[in-house]
Amino acid sequence: MPPQVSHGGAFQIGPSVLFCNGGGSGSSPKHGGTARRMKFHGKKLLPLLVLVLSCLSILRLLKIAMIASHSSSPECSSECSNFLSNATPAVDSESGGRHEPTPAATAANATLLTPKEFVVLSKLVTRKAPCNLLVFGLQSQYYNLSSTNTGGITVFLEDDPLKISEIKADFNGTRIYNVKYQIPAKKAYNLLKHARKNPACSPTTNLLNQSSCKLALRNLPEDVYKLKWDVVVVDGPIGDTPEAPGRMPTIYTAGMLARTDGIGKKTMTDVVVHDVHRTIEKWFSWEFFCEQNLVSAKGKLWVFRIPVHQSNSTSFCSSETVVNGGSI
Repeated sequence: MPPQVSHGGAFQIGPSVLFCNGGGSGSSPKHGGTARRMKFHGKKLLPLLVLVLSCLSILRLLKIAMIASHSSSPECSSECSNFLSNATPAVDSESGGRHEPTPAATAANATLLTPKEFVVLSKLVTRKAPCNLLVFGLQSQYYNLSSTNTGGITVFLEDDPLKISEIKADFNGTRIYNVKYQIPAKKAYNLLKHARKNPACSPTTNLLNQSSCKLALRNLPEDVYKLKWDVVVVDGPIGDTPEAPGRMPTIYTAGMLARTDGIGKKTMTDVVVHDVHRTIEKWFSWEFFCEQNLVSAKGKLWVFRIPVHQSNSTSFCSSETVVNGGSI
């Protein structure tokens, strides 16, 4: 049948298709053009939106990769993470955030002894004076030790030229030497494994300055190897970050020097270690000075009394108590 024609000017084909001959405002050419333009602009914005989201995703992946790369050090496996507790960034107690210590703060506070710690060290030197005193590290507090050790020999080994310039050498038997420490703290774990497996690191080694042990300091002044030391202080190098020179070689070398016979001397050597709250200082002290030789402790300061080494022993520590002389 032909379509039915209405009187309003519009005619309908079937039930759902409507043709108009004008008059309806909602279907004007103006509104139709606006809709087409909006649809056209939407198609142009879609690729731009996809590009922005892709860039953000790429940046996020790069950030994750950088964090992962920074957290994994090629020098240190998960086994040695405990040795780096002394090198973690400081924590801001007020804000809860983490921050790296500034160089000025490090130089001023990293290895300073508290008054009570210094009293322990000063009394020890006073009791043994005049004596041979060897100090790894140079702090302003230690200047007084030269006066305390009047008539004896006091030797400072320091790697910071600025500190060396602040004290007068040859004052009251004082000798100051500039030394270089090359091994960073992050290698502590591997060096400890090396020392345990390598016979060259055992206390039977006679010539420390010719030793093949990686922990041995071989370029120290000749006086250091010749003298029998009554007191050895380990408070350097700074060793406060993974990249900074660590105290592994100084602790090992102090342990070897303490066990060496001197000319006409077979007495015990007192070894004083500072910053034992740090894992490297603590574990290397246990390894080369031995728990049974610990005679005194105050704050972050430990004092070991080490006997002359027995020639038939290949280990630093024994199962028997070798301390003689009691506490300080």
